[in-house]
Amino acid sequence: MTNRITELIKLELKRQQEGLCMIPSENYVSRDILKVLGTPLTNKYSEGYPDKRYYSGNIYIDEIENIAREKACKLFGMPHANVQPHSGSSANFAAYFALLEVGDTILSLDLNAGAHITHGNKFNFSGKYYNVIHYGVKEDETIDFDQVGSLAKEIKPKLIVSGTTSYPRTLDFERFTKIAHGVGALHMADISHIAGLIIAGEHPSSSSADVVTSTTHKTLRGPRGAIILCQEDFAKKIDRAIFPGTQGGPLDNVVAAKAVCFEEAGTESFRKYQKQIIKNAQALAKSLMSNGIRLVTGGTDNHLIVADLTALGVTGNEASIALEQATIYVNKNVIPFEKRSSNDPSGIRLGTPALTTRGLLENDMQEIGEWISKILKDHSNTTIIESVKKDVSDLMANHPIYEDLDI
Repeated sequence: MTNRITELIKLELKRQQEGLCMIPSENYVSRDILKVLGTPLTNKYSEGYPDKRYYSGNIYIDEIENIAREKACKLFGMPHANVQPHSGSSANFAAYFALLEVGDTILSLDLNAGAHITHGNKFNFSGKYYNVIHYGVKEDETIDFDQVGSLAKEIKPKLIVSGTTSYPRTLDFERFTKIAHGVGALHMADISHIAGLIIAGEHPSSSSADVVTSTTHKTLRGPRGAIILCQEDFAKKIDRAIFPGTQGGPLDNVVAAKAVCFEEAGTESFRKYQKQIIKNAQALAKSLMSNGIRLVTGGTDNHLIVADLTALGVTGNEASIALEQATIYVNKNVIPFEKRSSNDPSGIRLGTPALTTRGLLENDMQEIGEWISKILKDHSNTTIIESVKKDVSDLMANHPIYEDLDI
């Protein structure tokens, strides 16, 4: 490893240790997962599936993958799991590949209301290869199920997609399934953001869906990667869609890390952790709102918050840059009925999974909300930014992560 790469890794570790990671898509994996990711498993090539590989020497790899599949099925209460997808986007691509033909109609949430780019962004494969129609939200910015039902009857989609990337409220997956099956459609739930909450019983289950996709990071607190779960009727189609349909060999070190992640997710401490994520998010929401910050839907039921900055005269891009200068990491984000561009939208998205991993509690969130509000109201004031940066440093020093990590 070159000196510069080593130096950059150490600098990135320092950044993660000293700042407030409030991007809902990020978290800190356990040391056990870090160890597994750095093992010689990365050397193996394993196209195919256990007992059906195209390369020899997979006796131990097969057992690892079987353990990961079994644990995933048990956690999510579904009969079949594919643990090979490299990312959430590739999992969604494979699911579409399995269930649809090019040009088929998908009904999914409007991206400004909280959907992911793979749910129909016009520049994404999903928007280019399929006919995507969007349902939206009501005036209160919650999903308009009346519109979902009426559009489903009108356009007769092949697939209805539920699941979001920046929606702060609970999703009624059973209602989506009922609507989909009522018009002869399939239901795919993308639970990438809320997988950990579902496992812990802090969010309704997605097991009624025909197919479920999820990343393994975010609230699940595992390695960067994804899984696809499905009812038995779709098992062969899903497996063929991953290999040979859309991927070659799996990342065996990541599959093993997923198995460790699933084992951790089955513990009582993990369930308590998920409860605290929500408590922290709601405490943060309360703090921001008490400081006059408008939140999309007026709060949160899960791990994330979307703040509308329109009334403050600051854009999401400007806000995220100012907060980063204070070592508070969030992301710019569109809001429902967005009037600005996605490159410089009206909002920011904040989450509590990573800070909860660090051991922060409700009183910390109250304080963090105060710091964020100060910066949002005067984002060009360097004195405020420097003051908050020192406060952040002091707080994080009391909640260390990855101490004495050997790089």
